[in-house]
Amino acid sequence: MQADGEVTRLLGAFSKGEPDAEARVMELTYRELRKIAAGHMRRERSARSLQTTGLVHDAYLRLVDQAGTPWRDRAHFFRVAAHVMRQILIDRARKRHAGKRGGVPEIGLDRALDIAKAQSSNLLVLEEALERLQKVDGRQCQVVEMRFFAGMSEDDIAQVLGVSARTINPEWRMARASPSKEVNG
Repeated sequence: MQADGEVTRLLGAFSKGEPDAEARVMELTYRELRKIAAGHMRRERSARSLQTTGLVHDAYLRLVDQAGTPWRDRAHFFRVAAHVMRQILIDRARKRHAGKRGGVPEIGLDRALDIAKAQSSNLLVLEEALERLQKVDGRQCQVVEMRFFAGMSEDDIAQVLGVSARTINPEWRMARASPSKEVNG
């Protein structure tokens, strides 16, 4: 836990532009960032031109660009990092599929998760389902993002979200059962 406090302290220093804080943050978070990136890459089989290290570095560059971000704590940093990695992969999938016929079918999140596990080319299907879920329940969307994309355990997700671990499994089940139709309004 002392490392958690150190990362949180350094993130505060990094946000304030203190010298050397960025390098120290990278040093203390690199292993966890690689773990998150590896979770993403396991699902992104078609990303042969991008390796785990490349995803970590691309994500870190985007995080560094947010130097003024008031990082609340270590958990906030990793939640944003997982989201940034997801966005990098989504952007790559969109570029690969630009100009192809047909749109992204509207299906439920549970089916989208199954499709995304089987075929990373359908990552856009999952992204559409997550965008719909975000409109219905933001926390459930975060649970899916951290569990599916970052490969985080229920305990880790609970810590990041500041809830009990018993809360996460029902949130996961409810998210997977969410309706496929977009909520209007």
